[in-house]
Amino acid sequence: MSENTYINEFEERKRKVNELREMGVNPYPERYERDQNIAAVKALSDDTKQRELEQILENPHVNVNTCGRIMLVRSHGKLTFAQLKDHTGQMQICFMKNFVGEESYALVKKLDIADFVGVKGELFVTKHGELTILVKEFELLGKTLRPLPEKFHGLKDTESLYRYRYLDLLTNQESFNRFVMRTKLIKEMRKYMDSHGFMEVETPVLTSIASGAAAKPFETHHNALDIPMFLRIAPETYLKRCIVGGFDRVYEIARCFRNEGMDPSHLQEFTMLEYYGAYWNYEDNMNFTEKFLSTVIKEVVGSLEVECLDREGNPQKIDFTPPWPRHEFAKLIEKDCGINILDFYTDGVGNVDNLRNEIKKKGIHIEKMETMGFGNLCDSLYKKVSRPQLIQPCFVIKHPVDTKPLARKNDEDARLADTFQVLVNTWEIVNAYSELVDPVDQRERLERQAQAKEAGDEDAMPMDEDYLLSMEHGMPPISGWGLGIDRFMALLSGQDNLKDTVLFPIMKPEPHHQAESEE
Repeated sequence: MSENTYINEFEERKRKVNELREMGVNPYPERYERDQNIAAVKALSDDTKQRELEQILENPHVNVNTCGRIMLVRSHGKLTFAQLKDHTGQMQICFMKNFVGEESYALVKKLDIADFVGVKGELFVTKHGELTILVKEFELLGKTLRPLPEKFHGLKDTESLYRYRYLDLLTNQESFNRFVMRTKLIKEMRKYMDSHGFMEVETPVLTSIASGAAAKPFETHHNALDIPMFLRIAPETYLKRCIVGGFDRVYEIARCFRNEGMDPSHLQEFTMLEYYGAYWNYEDNMNFTEKFLSTVIKEVVGSLEVECLDREGNPQKIDFTPPWPRHEFAKLIEKDCGINILDFYTDGVGNVDNLRNEIKKKGIHIEKMETMGFGNLCDSLYKKVSRPQLIQPCFVIKHPVDTKPLARKNDEDARLADTFQVLVNTWEIVNAYSELVDPVDQRERLERQAQAKEAGDEDAMPMDEDYLLSMEHGMPPISGWGLGIDRFMALLSGQDNLKDTVLFPIMKPEPHHQAESEE
């Protein structure tokens, strides 16, 4: 549809609104009482014997009452067919001038694609075998001013699908079903957590310290208190405060914010499921994780075999059947590039300069390597040489202490933390560990993080005296994790971009919108 045609149709529809008002028809009524949605109407056809069309015309009675959007109109003089769509499906409706009356049929001529209508009538099957509602009465429920852009009928303009998600949902059933699936996924997660003794809680989104993960935060300002604040990067430290306060198992489905680069596997605003269980270690947590995720996947997908896309966009079969293999972090890196990161510890402290030199010697390029602390450099090396090879579900365990400032040290090797991650199709789905509950050890590690931050490492964690104070009041053994729901959903639904799993992803404003906001 050309721009001029689009504008002309927009003006034509506005004209029809005025004409409707002149006819005494309210284009935007208050409500409509329906008896069935479209799926329920179709189900009636299994229980009700449809009469012949001639019988209906001679002796009409109403057995369906539904509503929705008109998605297609075909007019043949005194007969008009249309497709009616709601959230449960789509079906054909039929208007006959002799059946609804001349005055009402004049209103049919004012209907356009995407208008909302309520219809009452009787079911019949056309000569072509299509179940149809023969409309006896109808009501306009909402006049649509703008036509549906043609590009949404079969074409895939990716940016427009993200920017105008409502049109994507309206015209693309696969997209609509994907977001229904996301709702089901979150529902099943809650169901499993609730049934295993976890309590859902809420923690702050605005925080004075950006703590709980290694990430750059979004900054804002609290006018009433006149203090700088941050959008949370994770709910972790507050959920652990709940454990200090006496909760046994807690979880939160939390919106989190990280002011970092954009790519298909990262979003700046995302959703996490994060939980913590008292008296667990990371091995208890791994066992729970395997059962939890495999159960939820089976409920949502119907199978433990899922087809997704690899990083090149090719189909890739993933089998979530337990047990999943367990790989040690340092051994993976050594296998993939010949560097044993544990060799670069002296008296329990990682030597970042020596590791950096060894990485250069191997010819491995890592962006911003010169400003990284030891922990983030180890993590970046792993992401460069090892993570791209991890396709089938697996656990990566025993990360260096410097990569996990909030994780418990391993009792047998103080260079390592009791940690695991779940990796699927090269994406990190879960980040977990036995939590650090020793306040003295935690203070030392946060001090090292603060030093790295002062040296230029933007992702290093700041000091958090309030959290340390809570720890000093006592913590039991704890293990927990955070799972990126958007990323998990992308895997289960076969998407290679997290924006395809978020209803309204962040987009740069279009120039005319931006200009309007600046006036």
